Amino acid sequence: MIAYVDSSVLLRFILDQPEPLTGLFEADRRTTSVLAEVECLRAIESARSRGQLTVDEAADRRRIAFAQLRRMRRLAVSRAVIRRAGEPYPLPIKSLDAIHLASALLLRDREAPYLVFATHDQQLGRLAAVMDFPVIGL
Repeated sequence: MIAYVDSSVLLRFILDQPEPLTGLFEADRRTTSVLAEVECLRAIESARSRGQLTVDEAADRRRIAFAQLRRMRRLAVSRAVIRRAGEPYPLPIKSLDAIHLASALLLRDREAPYLVFATHDQQLGRLAAVMDFPVIGL
């Protein structure tokens, strides 16, 4: 299995939240956008600033995030991704989610026709399914 992994899947694992998508770690190849690094680090910092994580726990979570990201192929947010993210979609989508979806669409078109889309985000998952991705994580 080749999977595109959005930030919600990474964060559920990194932040030790219930029901992480652990089966995904058996995928032949996991890919995400470089955007996922920023989203994960911001979520960790947000949890720390709200008092949900201590400074030491936040540092541990950042180490876990970087360890997971090193095991993944990370796609650049290229001009092609930005153009595709700005095109019309059949359902509403937030800007950062559009970058994730556009990255997955271009990856599927260029080299991974059987790409699976992994997300815990209901809105993004519905749109990925409409765009003919097998979706896991919902």
